[in-house]
Amino acid sequence: LGRGEQPIFSARAHVFQIDPTTKRNWIPASKHAVTVSFFYDATRNVYRIISVGGTKAIINCTVTPSMTFTKTSQKFGQWADSRANTVYGLGFATEQQLHQFAEKFKEVKDAARLAREKSQDKELANTALTIAAPQDLSDELQSPPVMCVNGPEDKLFRSQSADITLSSEKERIKKMLSEGSICEMNLEAELFTLQDSNSKLVAALHEANANVEQWKKQLTAYQEETERLRDQVADLEAHGPSDLLKDELTQSLEELEALLKAKDEEIHILQSKKGEYHEMEHQRDEAIHRLREMEMRNSDLERRIQNTEQNLSNSLEDRDRLDTEIQRAIEILDIKIFDLNDLRQSLVKLIDK
Repeated sequence: LGRGEQPIFSARAHVFQIDPTTKRNWIPASKHAVTVSFFYDATRNVYRIISVGGTKAIINCTVTPSMTFTKTSQKFGQWADSRANTVYGLGFATEQQLHQFAEKFKEVKDAARLAREKSQDKELANTALTIAAPQDLSDELQSPPVMCVNGPEDKLFRSQSADITLSSEKERIKKMLSEGSICEMNLEAELFTLQDSNSKLVAALHEANANVEQWKKQLTAYQEETERLRDQVADLEAHGPSDLLKDELTQSLEELEALLKAKDEEIHILQSKKGEYHEMEHQRDEAIHRLREMEMRNSDLERRIQNTEQNLSNSLEDRDRLDTEIQRAIEILDIKIFDLNDLRQSLVKLIDK
């Protein structure tokens, strides 16, 4: 984080990123719910969304006026980051937290739009000052100091114009450097993702083709053996072999041809299983996604159960307290009844006298 960056809003959520290969499935970026915060950089007038899991930055997104936060369910929302070439998804514990985050996102996006408009107006004003500054300086050099009408005030205005031009150039250079560093981080993350996906695809391809290559080698060996036996049969037929030897060679040749046909069928089966393997991988990804959703629902149900248990314990405490007060009131009534009985007996004695 920069020195001028300050947090303006934070929320707890489960973070997901879109699968870069399928562009359909969600990949969890954190095992548990993490803090997602909006930061404002006063020096650069930039808003960012940052989330850190352990020692790694899960989200490092600069908010732009073109971004839109979309609610896809009661507790889930998403937005696209074109600079990082990804889509972020957030799963909240309650619908109210999702609504608060969406409102803050809209507020920050509007603030970023106003900041960009002010920055563009400032750049236009600085450009105009930059164009006008050399002309003023040349006029100052050409006019003699004795004939200056405004005197020191004109020099002061020109020095202020030069300072404004230098400060605007510094701001523009800082902005270019910050955008360049952000693009470099995004490119490194994208390169790492592509390298990881490439290695996984190469490993799966080698694994799928290993059996095919093995069967091809065996097929070539069987074909060579068949050709050799055929040559032997032809030589024996040319030299007039016996019928017994001819029958044995023919039987061996038929067995090899049958074995060759069986190996061909196995190769076709292995090649057809490649498509089934990809389909099973897709089903596994969908099952993992459904499992994540069930885990989120389970955590929500556990939270509701805890709240219900808390309410039940509070009700039991209230009931015990009420029982205690009733018992105390009964004891007080017993004492009052006893006193009334004593008073009645005293009155009876007085009447008898």
